[in-house]
Amino acid sequence: MSDYIVSARKYRPDSFETLIGQDNIVQTLKNSIKRGKLAHAYLFCGPRGVGKTTTARLFAKAINCANPTKDMDPCGECESCKSFEEGRSYCIHELDAASNNGVDDIKNLMDQVQIPPQVGKYSVYIIDEVHMLSTAAFNAFLKTLEEPPAHAIFILATTEKHKILPTILSRCQTYDFNRISVPDIVRNLRMIATKENVSIDDESLHVIAQKADGAMRDALTIFDQTVAFCGTDVKYSEVLKNLNVIDYEYSFSLVDAFLAGDYGTALEKFDEILSKGFNALHFVAALSSHLRDLMVAKNGGIDNLLELPVSLKTRYREQADRCPTAFLFDALTTTTQCEAGYKMAVNPRLHIEYSLMKLSFLMKAPSNASVAPRAVAPVKAPAAIAEPSAAVSEPPAKAASEPEPASPVQAPAASVSETPAPRPRRKVAKSGASLSLNSIQEESEKKVTSSAIREEDEMPDEEAVVEAWKEMPEYCAKQPRLSSTLQNAEYAMTEKDGCKILTFNVDNVAQQTWIRERQLHALEGYLQKKLGSTKFRLDVDVKPTEQKEMAPYTDEEKAKALMKENGEVGNLIKDFGLETK
Repeated sequence: MSDYIVSARKYRPDSFETLIGQDNIVQTLKNSIKRGKLAHAYLFCGPRGVGKTTTARLFAKAINCANPTKDMDPCGECESCKSFEEGRSYCIHELDAASNNGVDDIKNLMDQVQIPPQVGKYSVYIIDEVHMLSTAAFNAFLKTLEEPPAHAIFILATTEKHKILPTILSRCQTYDFNRISVPDIVRNLRMIATKENVSIDDESLHVIAQKADGAMRDALTIFDQTVAFCGTDVKYSEVLKNLNVIDYEYSFSLVDAFLAGDYGTALEKFDEILSKGFNALHFVAALSSHLRDLMVAKNGGIDNLLELPVSLKTRYREQADRCPTAFLFDALTTTTQCEAGYKMAVNPRLHIEYSLMKLSFLMKAPSNASVAPRAVAPVKAPAAIAEPSAAVSEPPAKAASEPEPASPVQAPAASVSETPAPRPRRKVAKSGASLSLNSIQEESEKKVTSSAIREEDEMPDEEAVVEAWKEMPEYCAKQPRLSSTLQNAEYAMTEKDGCKILTFNVDNVAQQTWIRERQLHALEGYLQKKLGSTKFRLDVDVKPTEQKEMAPYTDEEKAKALMKENGEVGNLIKDFGLETK
């Protein structure tokens, strides 16, 4: 047991070549060593597990190595390299700022910096988690960081760059480390699995890599955990069970159910996922990710965005071919909205189930019983009354499609008593305090068969229009701004193309635009309903501006005004040669 070393330590990179995913940073550091242009302070920042501290150690070893390779890697044989690997180096110092974050710790470091290196050219100080230093410690560190001794080099590492003082940042060369891509992690894990004699498939490696979220150290830790659970023969199903990851099969089957309009299967799959202990929010996130991958797979030119094994890429392409692009876009919109509103939902399970039902109806809309009767227009009865013999001469197929009897004697009576649709009764408008413009607009759009939209409309008389207009401020009481505008507006009525037009004036163009774009349609619809006629139109215009004469203000203006009103005053000023200034 004492000989076991976790993979994150055992397979830690020992050369620049073995560093993964940081090629640009590695090349820059190697060039600076070759050319002898070393800065006195470096800042390595980036997410966890991407190689910041490892790069700092390799850089420090390469600087002091007596016999570096052509690629500027440390040789590992000289006294400087051996002393560092054995933990007895006096040239490379590591400081954990998380536990040494006070002013006294920085003072000790400043005293230590003055001592020249015993072996090698430089004393390298690696300060890990440097953002944990206190503000006072940062300020104490400033002068030494800006002008250190010629033999001192500082390498600062942090995961939270935003917590470092700008004065510190300005004194360092900053290198931003990238997250390691899924293919790079899979490739490294495959190499380590081969060395450890572990049998594992590509699907399992991709699950581990995606779970690591760009951190190689996390990927190696998860790999060790998986091997401890499964042994040397790792199965995909066991990896999913160990890491508590939702299987791809659920997402594929759910999308198939959505395409078929089968919301029952979708709800059953969701219940099965919950029964296995998965988090409901993680389920929605996995479904959103699956829909995103389908959208990517549908465009064959961007397959490089799919971080999946080859076998899964084929399945994604097959399912994407069966999904219309509009469906994928609407489905992704629904899942992202569900994910965003999950924490605010009173009943989270119902919130997700409702979204699953919406997804099931994207391809196959639910039947609406209220729409069906409108498809059959009862217009045949008047023809039967006008020409009773037509009912006898009609072919059987046409007679069968009509509910009226075909008898010439009974046809008129039946058509009079049964076929005419009852004319909808107009509702009396409620008091203005309880009526909003939204309800006015909804009623005017939905009740298209009301008596206000019949062809026999007559143009309303002017008195009825005036009475209806006077009630508008009260009906718009819930919108004080609109109500006040209508109450104070001047109006005029005209006739054009057989329609009565009421035009009211507002103060400025902004009011005109606001009313015309957001309110005018609803106001006109309500007045048409109130008047019982569609031969009425409502329009809004801007009140004409009146040029008002400015009142005199200065003495000269007052004198000129007085001269204009009274000619004798002007003559008097002229006779005596007076000035009006």
